[in-house]
Amino acid sequence: MKKVVTFGEIMLRLAPNGYYRFFQNDQLGATFGGGEANVAVSLANFGLNAAYVTKLPEHAIGQAAVNNLRYFGVDTSYIARGGERVGIYYLKKGASQRGSVCIYDRAYSSFSKAEPSNFNWDEIFKDADWFHFTGITPALGGNMVEICKEACIAAKKHNVKSGCGKCD
Repeated sequence: MKKVVTFGEIMLRLAPNGYYRFFQNDQLGATFGGGEANVAVSLANFGLNAAYVTKLPEHAIGQAAVNNLRYFGVDTSYIARGGERVGIYYLKKGASQRGSVCIYDRAYSSFSKAEPSNFNWDEIFKDADWFHFTGITPALGGNMVEICKEACIAAKKHNVKSGCGKCD
């Protein structure tokens, strides 16, 4: 079975129910999302061995994100723990002529404060076939460029395919 490794930030998504505007009513639905996490869940749903790599705090919200990924069959064994907050995004669904609105609150999240030492890429890429991350990940600043570069170097060393030009 193919093993696909995805790397990025999973965030808490808060959204008004239905097509309400922000705070048009007093309820927000809470789920988890993020491009790379969504890819891991989709691949797991298709029967692939999908591993997700990120950093999350050790508190209940961080654990809820891990549990959510596990529910869908994603391997969470490479998730680093630490830091204080989970990134958040607010999503208002568009309706008719009104477009959707997405507001990000991810400053100082555990992921954005990650250190290169949080990830053992040699272990992560053992038996891996594919590596996926998106352009937003290195653009988050901090150590993300260095971490993504280390991941690409390790992926190439382990003959792991990637869409990243630096990896292939």
